Amino acid sequence: MIEVIPAIDIIDGKCVRLTQGDYAQKKIYNEDPLEVAKEFADAGIKRLHLVDLDGAKQKKIINHKVLEKIANNTRLIIDFGGGIQSNEDIQKAFDFGAKMITGGSIAIKNAEMFLGWLETYGSEKIILGADAKDEKIAISGWQESTEVSIFDFLKDYISKGIKYTISTDVAKDGLLPGPSFDLYEKMQNQFPDLKVIASGGVSQMSDIEQLNEEGIFGVIVGKAIYEGKIDLKDLQKFLC
Repeated sequence: MIEVIPAIDIIDGKCVRLTQGDYAQKKIYNEDPLEVAKEFADAGIKRLHLVDLDGAKQKKIINHKVLEKIANNTRLIIDFGGGIQSNEDIQKAFDFGAKMITGGSIAIKNAEMFLGWLETYGSEKIILGADAKDEKIAISGWQESTEVSIFDFLKDYISKGIKYTISTDVAKDGLLPGPSFDLYEKMQNQFPDLKVIASGGVSQMSDIEQLNEEGIFGVIVGKAIYEGKIDLKDLQKFLC
């Protein structure tokens, strides 16, 4: 059964969504992210994908207080990302309540440090962020494109012990056009043991159902919930 993981993206301590990673296309959904997190927890959601967008931009954790507040006031298993680019920051993320962290840009820009984290904290706590545009890795909150094939990138890190990846198709994110089913299917076929978490483009329950049928491990849902396209009640069938 696919794991449904709602997303809370943070700017200035508020729950927001961007369109295609563009900070100029920002919409505030709630001034209090804890309120949103509690709604998810009350609905039976187990996991939360919490992203520090200020951190992603400034390349260091900024919104750790939001992380701490949600961790202390809910039982959600939080995976935290955005701006974790030093040993101090990853320790800070865990100290303030993250159970897992997602590292994307760092895995390209400082593979040695990222692999050190994998060794120190273990593969159950480190998620590889593999965001892509035209099947090439995109980094720094999608502000930078690379020429690195997502499949080569994943193959390399799987050989070094990675078990989880979150992959967003930048072209789909925040537009509700439906996920990149082909991309995730290719990833699943090439790397059957990798726990792929699909992200971006989910607009309706049928998207989640199709990803479930494809055997995808997890799916991150953001805008579709905030815009009322998916009701938390409809997710009950995936919550066990």
